[in-house]
Amino acid sequence: MFQTLKNAWHISDTRRKIIFTIFIVLLYRIGCAIPVPYVDSAKWAETFSGAGDTIFGYLNILSGSSFSQGTMFALSITPYITASIVMQLLTIAIPPLERLAKQPDGQKKITEITRYVTVILAIITAFGYYLTMKNSNALENNSVFAGFVVVSAYVAGASIIMWLGEKINDGGIGNGISIILFFNIISRGGALLNTAITIFGTNLGWLWVLIGAVIMLAIITFVVWMTNAERRLPVQYAKRTVGRKMYGGMNTHLPIKLNMSGVMPIIFAQSIVSLPATLALIFGWDTSKGVLSWFSMTGPVGIALNFLLIIGFAYFYLTISFNSVEVANNLKKNGGTILGYRPGAPTAAYIQKVLNRITLIGALFLGVLAVFPQLIALLFPSTNLGYLVFGGSSLIIIVGVVLETIKELESEVTMRHYKGFLE
Repeated sequence: MFQTLKNAWHISDTRRKIIFTIFIVLLYRIGCAIPVPYVDSAKWAETFSGAGDTIFGYLNILSGSSFSQGTMFALSITPYITASIVMQLLTIAIPPLERLAKQPDGQKKITEITRYVTVILAIITAFGYYLTMKNSNALENNSVFAGFVVVSAYVAGASIIMWLGEKINDGGIGNGISIILFFNIISRGGALLNTAITIFGTNLGWLWVLIGAVIMLAIITFVVWMTNAERRLPVQYAKRTVGRKMYGGMNTHLPIKLNMSGVMPIIFAQSIVSLPATLALIFGWDTSKGVLSWFSMTGPVGIALNFLLIIGFAYFYLTISFNSVEVANNLKKNGGTILGYRPGAPTAAYIQKVLNRITLIGALFLGVLAVFPQLIALLFPSTNLGYLVFGGSSLIIIVGVVLETIKELESEVTMRHYKGFLE
């Protein structure tokens, strides 16, 4: 990884892209500190004293603590990510959108529609954010004009973030929204690490701090290995003659990633499980007893429900993102066959069978990684480790962004080094 960064830095064009990306990230972090008129940041921060295991706590992680501070970029990239997911689902569910996506300039039009959906979702989210602030007495002025200013500021902030992400895609190293999300998460790393060291060092002893560091390093290594893991199905292409040239006749493979759905099942599952606690925080309900106590992210029922939902959403996301019949038909059109299976329906059935097995392993991996911090908070309730409940999803996001960025830089380096191709 470090060698790739070094090689990329020595290329002037790639170095310019890296510097441009860093500049955009700095602009974003400055925006995270810009206050919004009529918002009492200190009063609003008090609302988050018990919000570590709610959806508010998760949004606070995605925004780099801007959500709890009520600054201009408090909504972060959440509206854009939600809009992208909505458009992905609609593209599969609505035939006209599916046909549009397959056209030469279809993706460009889908991107334009996604921008409009982002603004609409930003308006809805900003209004809900404003009402929550109003109910928490975190506004200095409750007039209609003040509400209009607050909502407009947050919608403008979400739109600017979308624009900054696209600028990284155009003039930077790519993966703009992922880069912003990455820096949001790691911006809170220092404070969280200091808190964890203080808690464990005070309550359990410094030996446990060292053991925890070793376990964390092992978990990161395991996540990297699982993220890169894939099942390769052998594919053979038949020889065919077009004019005076012969094509095909080669052996390759069809890669199927072990964790094809990424972090999406965790996001869906944790959003549902944390919804009752979020509503309780907004309306002031008592979560220490009754049905609401069952849905605590650090309780046994909440942990089990989260684990099962992650497995369910992993299969659901696979269904909407990968079409085994379409893949089999594409192989058939190009003269490719999976060894031992006839083209068409038998190939599609075999691919789907492999997908079901791979998805189960990937879902179990996501489930264990997601509930591991929750189990720690459950086993050590007196250490106030509720802020760790979303640590699994954050770790997958960080690892995924780093690996994707390294691949982008490796592609940049490869395109500018032709040694080996000309020899």
